[in-house]
Amino acid sequence: MAHDQLAALGARPTEQRVVADGKYVTAAGVSAGIDMALSLLGQLVGDEVAQAVQLAIEYDPQPPYDAGSPRKAPAAAVDLVQAAAAGMFDEAGADESRP
Repeated sequence: MAHDQLAALGARPTEQRVVADGKYVTAAGVSAGIDMALSLLGQLVGDEVAQAVQLAIEYDPQPPYDAGSPRKAPAAAVDLVQAAAAGMFDEAGADESRP
């Protein structure tokens, strides 16, 4: 939902959960951090070890809702998040203008 703000900072927003760009790897949220770690582990030591770690931590995400991105979330949920985010960015801008 913050794609506009990211683009304004020079980032290239994407819908991918895990993005690797040279020596940098980033993830798009809390559980995506686990996805990133497993992906890196697979690259470093192999898929079999990464799958064993996934099993060891019993990481089997099954979210109760399919609303994890603006294109899949109900319009009412998108509106709620946009309204909340607008307030956060307004407050952040106000803080930056203070000496």
